[in-house]
Amino acid sequence: MKRRTLLAAPLALAATPALAGGGGGGGGAATGGYVRYPTITATTIRSDGRRGVMTVETGVDAPDAALKLRAEQSQPRMRAVFNILVQREANTLLPGGVPNIERLGAQLQSATNIILGQRGAKLLLGTVMIV
Repeated sequence: MKRRTLLAAPLALAATPALAGGGGGGGGAATGGYVRYPTITATTIRSDGRRGVMTVETGVDAPDAALKLRAEQSQPRMRAVFNILVQREANTLLPGGVPNIERLGAQLQSATNIILGQRGAKLLLGTVMIV
C-alpha cells in the first residue's frame, strides 16, 4: 500500500465542503448536539442482601452551539450533582427494588437547568441498572 495515498485521503475528504461540514443541506450556522457524560455509579442493596451497584448513563442534548459549549464546560459540576442525586435514589431503594426512573429523570433535568442557567437542554437517560 502506498503511504502517500493513505495520508492524502483524509485531506481530500476534508476539502469536500459537504463532508467537512458533517453532512449536506445546511448553511454555515453552527448547531448544537449531544454531550455524553461518564457513567454514574452508586451503591445499593441487591435482592439477595449483598451490596450492589446502580449505574446510570446520562447525556445532554443541547439545541444550539452555545448551550452545548456550556454543557461541556459544566461537566464537572453536572457530574458532582448527578452523583449526589443518583446516590440519593439508590439509598431510597428497598432490597431488590426498582429505581423510580421518572423521579430520577425529573431531578436530573431540574439540576441540568439550574447548572446551565437556562432551559432548553434536554437530559437523556441511557441504561439504568443494578448489578
